[in-house]
Amino acid sequence: MKVVPIPNGQFVENCYLVIDEAGGECAVIDPGEEAGLIAHKVAAAGVHPVAIWLTHAHIDHVVGVPRLKADTGAPVYLHPGDRMLYDHVPDQAAAFGLRAAPLPAPDHTLVHGDVLRVGALEFRVRHAPGHSPGSVVFEGQGVAFSGDVLFQGSIGRTDLPGGDFETLMRSIERELLTLPDSTIVYCGHGPETTVGRERRANPFLTGAHRLG
Repeated sequence: MKVVPIPNGQFVENCYLVIDEAGGECAVIDPGEEAGLIAHKVAAAGVHPVAIWLTHAHIDHVVGVPRLKADTGAPVYLHPGDRMLYDHVPDQAAAFGLRAAPLPAPDHTLVHGDVLRVGALEFRVRHAPGHSPGSVVFEGQGVAFSGDVLFQGSIGRTDLPGGDFETLMRSIERELLTLPDSTIVYCGHGPETTVGRERRANPFLTGAHRLG
């Protein structure tokens, strides 16, 4: 397995290519604003995208979907809890002074416990609401793609529509802190981390943020 992070756009969102090197296939996770850059990285890797997986439907994680789907024909996977956000991406864009076209309808519904495959690689879908109602984590092969659920030293914001702090904390405890400490966490923004590092040092998980 090879993971190619692609920081992109004004929100510096992390898109990821998850590559099965033996089979030459990949999944594209959260194609953001710079769809051209992401398409270039796919071509440079010489791989065939077989799926577009969305951790959630905030604009910075999905606005590249139309280009990537048109270029590759790869099916789009989204949890139904975020379908309303997904369908209202033009309105999300307007709130930030941006423009975005409507997105193509998702092809597949993500369900907690689903197993997704890229070549010989397998990842389990873990529903982790709190940042958004339909946020998910893709976990397998010793790694977890956390979207905006968990960051190095922080957690996802909960002040956007559908966000809830206590729900997010329960999601992190249930879906991420139950994983081995060695699990590499690829976050939706910022650097990668590990479950162990966040368990020990993340102020939201240690309770230190409450002392401020």
